[in-house]
Amino acid sequence: MRIGIVCPYSLDAPGGVQLHVLDLAQALMARGHEVSVLAPAAKDTPVPAYVSSAGRSVPIRYNGSTARLTFGLIAAARVREWLKLGHFDVVHLHEPGAPSLSVIAMWARIGPTVATFHSSQSESVAMRLAKPWIKPGYEELDARIAVSPSAAATVRDHLRVQATHIIPNGVDTTRFVEATVAPRWAGTPAAPTIGILGRLDEPRKGLEDLLAAIPAVRARHPHARFLVAGRFSDRIAAKAARAGAEVIGELDEDQKARFMASVDIYCAPNTGGESFGIVLVEAMAAGAAVVASDLTAFLDVSTMADGGHAAAHHAVGDPESLAASITALLDDPAGREELAERGRECAAAFDWSNVAPRVEETYRDAIRMDAEFHPHPTKDVSTP
Repeated sequence: MRIGIVCPYSLDAPGGVQLHVLDLAQALMARGHEVSVLAPAAKDTPVPAYVSSAGRSVPIRYNGSTARLTFGLIAAARVREWLKLGHFDVVHLHEPGAPSLSVIAMWARIGPTVATFHSSQSESVAMRLAKPWIKPGYEELDARIAVSPSAAATVRDHLRVQATHIIPNGVDTTRFVEATVAPRWAGTPAAPTIGILGRLDEPRKGLEDLLAAIPAVRARHPHARFLVAGRFSDRIAAKAARAGAEVIGELDEDQKARFMASVDIYCAPNTGGESFGIVLVEAMAAGAAVVASDLTAFLDVSTMADGGHAAAHHAVGDPESLAASITALLDDPAGREELAERGRECAAAFDWSNVAPRVEETYRDAIRMDAEFHPHPTKDVSTP
């Protein structure tokens, strides 16, 4: 198939959706498809050869974070040109809920179109205000994917539109499964390591709760080491250091995998705005015992077929509950290893080798739907 993928967020500062789009493109190309990605990107931002830049972006507050988006007449012209020249069998939009390339492409559709919804929000003023002009476009989509039941509920509750498929984000677990331990981050029985990694300037990532939990954990395990890695300001770094954490800073992808493979416990104390939980899958694949807040999206990710969980969960926004979960795992090394083993098993289900075929089948469903309701010549897509 010739597949066009639209990423709404800029590649200048990659986040979860951008990385998902690029990984999906690579997984589809590895399966024999031709893929083109359209995304905002500044001229000096290095992008893969299969990416077409839609130009510069502007920062907009969205879903508890700052999203860099491109919109307007120039962006619309670039979307239309990309669609026209691409001759795509199917176009896959991501997060067409904010003013972005995805919304433009949704309205400019000229063939089979699929959208994936990533956001999970109990209340979105922006989505409700935009409902009159985005809902008709949602209804015209040939297939709608939600990355989790909570993401599907967000679209249903705000727009009264049902997701036709629930397909989790894919993760290339190989790098994490094969990651080697870095001695500087590895714990010992006397000094176990507890790690957190991410865009920790964002309050919703829960760093404040982890820092607040440190005294209670150290009351029982005085030499426990708390490692803080990721992208954050000097102010956040200083605050973490004052709380007794070791500040590591930003890591590249290989270092990230080694970090997760090295810590005894990986923490995801996020407080909201999460629709999936890629970081949980990555940490579980690397072999860390995971402690995560009990957000619906995180529970969805860690629940196994037998009904058990592959992560320990604590009450969201509750440092005491977080400290209790960490301490319980530090008190029980055998139980911690058992949890890590369940995590490895759980993570395998999210590998692209399992997810990409489900996305392909959704594309074929969309092509059949488009042929039925919008008859026009289409290519044979029975094979890549």
